[in-house]
Amino acid sequence: MDKTRYKMLVEKYTPKENRFYNALVALIIGGLIGVIGQGLIDIYSNIFNIPSSEASTLMIITLIFISCLFTAVGFFDSLVSFAKCGLIIPITGFAHSMMSSTIEYKKEGIVTGMGANMFKLAGTVIMCGVVSAYIFSILRYLIFGG
Repeated sequence: MDKTRYKMLVEKYTPKENRFYNALVALIIGGLIGVIGQGLIDIYSNIFNIPSSEASTLMIITLIFISCLFTAVGFFDSLVSFAKCGLIIPITGFAHSMMSSTIEYKKEGIVTGMGANMFKLAGTVIMCGVVSAYIFSILRYLIFGG
């Protein structure tokens, strides 16, 4: 079988994803995470009388804890298969990637397993974020001045 025929067969039997539906679900789920985050800030600010800046930090810690807990229990992956990027893009996805790597290498020990592999995926995200922030800062300085 030649390559073009094989490629046509693969395209024929590959399931097509509904991109509009996936984008809509991701938008709704991502929005719900935003609403939950704002609700947590309001709860921490109004009920516990914590300043908004500190309540924001507690909200992030709470979302990270929940996503790590759901990952450890095995519940987060099924949520991601439904919600797609709506659940992975925010801070919850970052926490999930770190927790997944940590759980995967747990049997190799705390230092050589969990510690060495915790930032396997997250390290790339951190590095790209720092480099892009540096580049955009230089561009901003060159375009708009000091």
